[in-house]
Amino acid sequence: MDPLTLVMLAVLAALVFFMFRNSRKRQKDLAALQAQMVVGAEVMTNFGMYGTILAIDEEANKVALEIAPGTVVQLHRQTIARVVEPIVAEPEAEGVAELNQGSATVMGEPDFGQRVADSDEEPKKGDA
Repeated sequence: MDPLTLVMLAVLAALVFFMFRNSRKRQKDLAALQAQMVVGAEVMTNFGMYGTILAIDEEANKVALEIAPGTVVQLHRQTIARVVEPIVAEPEAEGVAELNQGSATVMGEPDFGQRVADSDEEPKKGDA
């Protein structure tokens, strides 16, 4: 065999190896998702809808998903993209919070969302 044929066979073998490895990884991720899908879990669908699982029908591959209080939709089980983990906010250190609050007043800039009252220093239209 010539070297070019050996290189082509090696490349083909590498492609087949990566194809099988990727397939196994997808199956493992799908099995982990299926294990997390239980009644009461908050999930996100492939099309971006969030809801809480009320019931799972294994035979028909359907999930009853409550998307709003009293609004239940039936979805195919494979449309569930992920189980939403609750985000736990880390408490800020007191010194950092005080520093952040103090910097806005020192700079003269309002905090985000804070209304700024009209000041008397601004010239009015009639004043010249």
